[in-house]
Amino acid sequence: MEPNLFKKLLHRREAGIFFALVGLVILITCVQPKFLSRDNLFLISRPIALTAIIALGVLFVILTGGIDLSVGSTVGLSGFVCGLAMAAGFHPLLAVAVGLLTGAMVGAVNGAIVAYVGVTPFIVTLGMLGAAHGIVLILKQGDSVRDISKTFIAFGNGSVFGISVPVVILVFIALACYLALGHCVFGRRVFAVGGNEKAAALSGINTRGVKFMTYVLSGMLSAVSGILYVARFQSAQADSGKGMELDAIAAAVIGGTSLMGGEGSVIGVLLGATIMGVIRSGLVLMRVSSYWQELIIGTIIVLAAILDVIRSRKRL
Repeated sequence: MEPNLFKKLLHRREAGIFFALVGLVILITCVQPKFLSRDNLFLISRPIALTAIIALGVLFVILTGGIDLSVGSTVGLSGFVCGLAMAAGFHPLLAVAVGLLTGAMVGAVNGAIVAYVGVTPFIVTLGMLGAAHGIVLILKQGDSVRDISKTFIAFGNGSVFGISVPVVILVFIALACYLALGHCVFGRRVFAVGGNEKAAALSGINTRGVKFMTYVLSGMLSAVSGILYVARFQSAQADSGKGMELDAIAAAVIGGTSLMGGEGSVIGVLLGATIMGVIRSGLVLMRVSSYWQELIIGTIIVLAAILDVIRSRKRL
């Protein structure tokens, strides 16, 4: 590798995040050597992938200067509807399509209210968080759906060359998101809207349409995780996805995505999701109380937000 290229890589924001991840892995391994065992790495790869898929959708929304607090409930609703479709006799592929459509519809409602009505994203998505979860409870009175296709369960819990299916799906989604943000007109417009919405509008960009589409994309990617959760738990559960909005947003922010909009990357989100997964797995292996785990994760989220503000001030 050329020296100049190596220096450029070291100066990228993702480099610091990567070294932080490496240091974290070394620290946890010193305390609990079993952390780097093949079985443990396979186990933690699945929840990391599910969180990363959601976080990639959240990335698009945050890049426009918005926020999506409803992704956790969208995970639950989409997976639940997918499970209901399978229980009703739908072919697994058709049931998956129904689940994806459900996520897209939730995102479309969020996007329409934010982009075209002008309501603050925080309020809209917070309301949708409660509404989507409420719909799940109404559908089955809080009960789970267990009549899930065996073929679908086997696929969702399977592996390809020793790599879990959720990770394989994540790789394809991450590649698509990377190409969309870095090599497509839509990606450039997303960054433009987040960087300066008024300037983007004056340049002829349909800022409302761009915002709307980011929320639809966020809803669809949340649905992907929701559907994979059905396979993982072999049932569609009412509380599936609960609290995942925190991990997804934290993964994006830890990965260098600015909450002010206009700055972030797919690689950063993947690193951020991995850090969140490593921390959770490490705390479990070290037998840290679940109460302390929530405190630690919450503290990390706050610190990540503070660092984001500090970075923003330095740019100014």
